[in-house]
Amino acid sequence: MTNIHEGNQSTITKFILLGFGDLPQLHILLFLLFLVIYIVTMAGNILVIVLVVTDQHLHTPMYFFLGNLSCLETCCTSTILPRVLASLLTGDRSISVMGCITQFYFFGSLAGTECLLLSVMSYDRYLAICKPLHYATRMNGRLCLQLVVGLWIGGFMSVSIFIFMLSQLKFCAPNEIDHFFCDFHPITKLSCTDTHIVEAAGLISCAMFTLPPFVLTVASYVYIISNIMRIPSTAGRQKAFSTCSSHLIVVTIYYGTLILVYLLSDSDALRDLNQVFSVFYGVLTPLVNPLIYSLRNKEVKKALRKALLRSFVFFRNSNF
Repeated sequence: MTNIHEGNQSTITKFILLGFGDLPQLHILLFLLFLVIYIVTMAGNILVIVLVVTDQHLHTPMYFFLGNLSCLETCCTSTILPRVLASLLTGDRSISVMGCITQFYFFGSLAGTECLLLSVMSYDRYLAICKPLHYATRMNGRLCLQLVVGLWIGGFMSVSIFIFMLSQLKFCAPNEIDHFFCDFHPITKLSCTDTHIVEAAGLISCAMFTLPPFVLTVASYVYIISNIMRIPSTAGRQKAFSTCSSHLIVVTIYYGTLILVYLLSDSDALRDLNQVFSVFYGVLTPLVNPLIYSLRNKEVKKALRKALLRSFVFFRNSNF
């Protein structure tokens, strides 16, 4: 570790991600576990993207947004797990200060983008169920593209200001982060300069880019559920609910783990479980999302069967 001495303090240039360092006897097992999770997550989400792009029946707004969600999950898990796998395999848990801030920038930006995307997906389901006659005109291809471009730009802008402020902080010993990836609060705790302005900027930014999407998502599902309950037939209610149940499950898992990580995990009783909650939020959520959509969605399963059949025919013909 390189130190730059300033009086009685030393400014550090590297952090040590403690992560699972207190479990050395489980490193090989954890490495294999996270490697399997990473491979399955990447394969599942990339498969969804390929199906959405190649199957004409999935060229609708709902699946266009689903493809973007899978792209987000692919990027999100790739900001965390490769670094975790490398540290478990080599034992090197050091990361440069700028590397740590960069990791948090991408993770925070992708999390903000996902909040915006989930709210857009809930609005799409609201129009499809509550305003079916106006759906085709309101949720057209041009609007979908504009929404997606806007939410990706908005997500990456949401953390830019306080990431710049975070990069201006000085960090002094100790340089150990009790986490397996670089997150906002663990980083600011190591600063030897005043962090009140940075923390306030982070709080305002997070509130602006998470609370409105959350409110829009909740409001959309209040209208959706109330509309479904007014459908007279049981079969009609089941059919309407099946079109949004997968997204509702994803929203519940995402915001549930988000609340556990950033609100409840700060309490004394749950502080030791912070890493467990973070594993659910940053690692397992990207894993289960494609499984939820593929297992519960008839159109996705149909497209998957068609793709497997085409692949089987192609490989069989290529052998002759």
